[in-house]
Amino acid sequence: MAAITPSMLAAEKIADGSIGPLLRAKVTSQWPPEHWEPHVFDFILAQIESNAETTGWNRYVLLPDADGGRRTLIGCVGGFVKPDGDVEIGYSTLPEFQRRGYGTEASMALVEWLLTREGIRSVSAQTFPRLPESIKVMERCGMRFVGDGDEEGTVRYRRFR
Repeated sequence: MAAITPSMLAAEKIADGSIGPLLRAKVTSQWPPEHWEPHVFDFILAQIESNAETTGWNRYVLLPDADGGRRTLIGCVGGFVKPDGDVEIGYSTLPEFQRRGYGTEASMALVEWLLTREGIRSVSAQTFPRLPESIKVMERCGMRFVGDGDEEGTVRYRRFR
């Protein structure tokens, strides 16, 4: 994994292909992942600027090529602090790399690491019930259903320390 930096966010936002060289990775035509909306760039940048301690909490997921050559950008995972000591995470893997455990592995590593941070009481995530693969990732990370999410029709899962 590689921590997202402001220069990486800027390169990705202008979508000119310059994110690949910054990551020293191949970027496929499927990038960005589904549900990666343009406002996410500004949101992550604002998080970095307002909460310096969260720098590095958002990461690109990279997969080494089988022949030991260049890495491939296959997804992203990250989190942001909420007021009550919770960190909400999000994750996405490109369709070509889904159902292989990469999203789960990256999310689990992030959840375990976040729960060691001072002041963090829990880690949560939200999804739509119609996305069972997303729910499986949350459950594999030790999260349990806790109720409705913030957006209409979403559900929230959480893992406490």
